[in-house]
Amino acid sequence: MKNKRAEPYDRLTHPLVREDGVLRRASWEEALDRAAEGFRRNVEAHGPNAFAMLSCARSTNEMNYVAQKFTRAVIGTNNVDSCNRTCHAPSVAGLSAVFGSGGGTSSYQEVEDTDVIIMWGSAARNAHPIFFQHVLKGIHNGARMFAVDPRRTGTAQWADLWLGLNVGTDIPLAHAIAREIIHAGLHNTTFIERATTGFEEFRRCVEPWTLEVAERVTGVPASAIRELAHAYARADRAQLCWTLGITEHHNATDNVRALINLALLTGHVGRYGSGLSPLRGQNNVQGGGDMGAIPNRLPGFQEILDPAIRAKFEGAWNTRIQPRHGLNLTQMLEAMGEGEVTACYIIGENPVQSEADSLACIKRLGMLDHLVVQDIFLTKTARMADVVLPATAAWCETEGTFTNSERRVQRVRRALEPPGEARDDIWILCELARRLGHDWHYDGAEEVWNELRSLSPVHAGMTYARLEEHQGIQWPCPSEDSLEPPFLHGRLWETDPVKRGMPAPFAVLEHSPPVDELDEEFPLRLTTGRRLDSYNTGVQSSGFASPLRRGETIEVCPEDALRLGLTAGEEVRISSRRGSVVAPVYIDPALRPGLVFMTFHFPDEVDTNALTIEATCPIAGTAEFKAAAVRIDKLTAPVSEELVPAKAG
Repeated sequence: MKNKRAEPYDRLTHPLVREDGVLRRASWEEALDRAAEGFRRNVEAHGPNAFAMLSCARSTNEMNYVAQKFTRAVIGTNNVDSCNRTCHAPSVAGLSAVFGSGGGTSSYQEVEDTDVIIMWGSAARNAHPIFFQHVLKGIHNGARMFAVDPRRTGTAQWADLWLGLNVGTDIPLAHAIAREIIHAGLHNTTFIERATTGFEEFRRCVEPWTLEVAERVTGVPASAIRELAHAYARADRAQLCWTLGITEHHNATDNVRALINLALLTGHVGRYGSGLSPLRGQNNVQGGGDMGAIPNRLPGFQEILDPAIRAKFEGAWNTRIQPRHGLNLTQMLEAMGEGEVTACYIIGENPVQSEADSLACIKRLGMLDHLVVQDIFLTKTARMADVVLPATAAWCETEGTFTNSERRVQRVRRALEPPGEARDDIWILCELARRLGHDWHYDGAEEVWNELRSLSPVHAGMTYARLEEHQGIQWPCPSEDSLEPPFLHGRLWETDPVKRGMPAPFAVLEHSPPVDELDEEFPLRLTTGRRLDSYNTGVQSSGFASPLRRGETIEVCPEDALRLGLTAGEEVRISSRRGSVVAPVYIDPALRPGLVFMTFHFPDEVDTNALTIEATCPIAGTAEFKAAAVRIDKLTAPVSEELVPAKAG
């Protein structure tokens, strides 16, 4: 069987409704009426908490603000989330727990002006190419770069030192680095005493992790661990950056806290050139969370359990807000399986192809009474919907703002008119709200933004005029005459305890290996990630000519290829405890024995997430995409192009 090549997805140009099991063209009036009536019927029958909203991290801040407002003010639930749950929810959780806010602490410019750069679990050259240009400028300016990653990625090839650790051993490695810094007397005692708590407990926690023990567990030579520890601790300025190699694990928030511990230990936070940077994979993952498209915070990361905060929003929106956290994406899917969530509104996301254990996701979405999808393409998720609403593209057909990884809010302007009958996302949400008894009127995106500014202190000073004048502004920006420093948490260096505020706590953490254990039946560790020339689930990049594109492959090291008798280009079956797929072999010397790699860019050809495990971080709800146990079998007979589910048990 040859790999089936995906055809380009066509833009949605008119609404669709399901009739007799088939999606057919409909007018906007019919589609909106059906969508709204389905939501009304389910809320009346099961209550507002039977509704779930999945908002879009590629759309504007303004759209995300209105989407979460629709969920809370129109439906009456806090069950709203976004794809930040699939990637950086653990970063938000970890940073918020220590510093009180969930954004990266540094600006891009600081990476150019630092002395040491650690890229931990981050193939930034492929996944964040714009940010990586700043990294290269930093290297050109004299910075040393260390790459911590199971694969010797394109990013690692630029590093002074690559630490190729075993998948899922980030905490032991971080603990060993911390222990070496403490034993060498390189920890910043002044900063620790003044600005942190819990150091003695942390010291005892890392004490067992000698360089020799860490080498046995992580696979990283003791000499490499020592070199990174001394370079990071001795540097005047140092940046620690991470992405999904840290966050897509069952203990992801602990992984993030382990890295934050290193910054607290050395004082590499709260100063220009020193900081902690989770790199966002889509253009507005940061902004979606900032706007409140998450289940536990209102816009501006304001705690929903705080009565005074709720009262402020209730007064502005003229509605009651539930005093409870809503369901995150992982919990939503579980609740669908239990029949507790019966209606779902998905804007610009494709969970059928992006979620771990995709077969389980398909089953759960299929159990819904009412599914509405708002998108620019007829994705696999949209094909399951009862109503499909064609929207405008996020970056070129709409007005508004985006927020990038350095917390910089920037304006975007409409360059193209949307095709056919596609309509603006905010207009669609307002029309649904009107049908459900809320007469909203927004005279453009700026009016939405001004409403957000009136409620979110960190955005209060960001008028559209100021955003244009300064070519973007980083939050916090509390007033229209303020421009704050490009880095966060400078307060931690204040000598006055009142100005310094709450101290930053160290975390005591235990090592927890991957949930999906290796054994004789499934002896290989599959980790997943991105390639430079493709985008997410392939909806916007598959099917188009590219000199780089080669479709999905199973990447194996030369040693494993020789041991298994595999040749480049040969199609094999890859199986996990959840399902099987077929893909051609690509032999990659960047991998170490026992480790294989796939992307999720071509699910129409090879649904990699049929293999990944749904084990999730209990704090953030992010799944362990990076650590599935698999085996590779040579094909001895033709197979169907469909997924082959694994046998039960």
